[in-house]
Amino acid sequence: MLFKNQKTINEAFKISGVGLHSGVNADLLIKPAKENSGINFCRVDIDENDLIPANFKNVIEPILCTKIANKNGITVSTVEHLMAAFFGEGIDNVLVEVNASEIPILDGSASEFVEAIRAVGLKEQTASRQFIEVLKKVEIREGEKFISIEPSNNDLIIDFEIVYQNPLIRTRRKEFKLSNGMLSEIYNSRTFCLYEDIDFIKSKGLAKGGSLDNAIVVKGSEILNEDGLRNRHEFVYHKILDCIGDLMLSGNRVIGHIKTSQGGHALTNKLLLKFFADKSNWTLKSIKSINKKAKIEETLKKSLVVNI
Repeated sequence: MLFKNQKTINEAFKISGVGLHSGVNADLLIKPAKENSGINFCRVDIDENDLIPANFKNVIEPILCTKIANKNGITVSTVEHLMAAFFGEGIDNVLVEVNASEIPILDGSASEFVEAIRAVGLKEQTASRQFIEVLKKVEIREGEKFISIEPSNNDLIIDFEIVYQNPLIRTRRKEFKLSNGMLSEIYNSRTFCLYEDIDFIKSKGLAKGGSLDNAIVVKGSEILNEDGLRNRHEFVYHKILDCIGDLMLSGNRVIGHIKTSQGGHALTNKLLLKFFADKSNWTLKSIKSINKKAKIEETLKKSLVVNI
């Protein structure tokens, strides 16, 4: 939803849980923040240099999660689900205090973050919200994998294809449009992995906190979780959730059309780095200018229909 002004939360709230990859319990205290301050993480378990701005330029080692670091090397990882919740709920300014190096995975989706945000409500601020309007197509290709961003008609559209050599997942593709209000199923979709990949992932020091309580595990054509899938598109919807969270690291909401096949955290970050490196690729717009452009386009469409 395209709100006119920036928003923060009405009051602070706490949420706790285990880190998916670290296996360490973490407590979050999410606080309101002043307008134009953006989203920042603060490592309260560290005495100094503890502030980490949520920005795509700060992403490091985007393997199986999104990790950000400040200039002093202080990091926080697995920020993508929380960032996606901030995106969808319309939050621009907030401070996230955390006493560990990883954001809790909770149930593997963004739903618990969303519920906590809705419980405290939002506060509208006086500063206008800015949007990033895509002006030119930019693309990244790596073999069969690709991701691109191009102009859209005043909407965020994510067209995501996943390809797995697995009889249950196989190839799936879905398109998300912010204007269609599809966020509830996106929020509720959990992270997943293949059973045969678990030993390899753990050999890399990851997934120490992983379990059937916070991830879908697929073995052959079987889902090992007793409750099965929450929706029939859960695999690809979760990838869209991750993509939304990573796009939120742009600093402002993106108005553009994302297309990707076999994308992920690393590919999305490479796209953002390339896209923002050339200022002719994008411009900042207010909701007033976006609405004005939309009205002009609608008038032109009606005129074309009449003329035909």
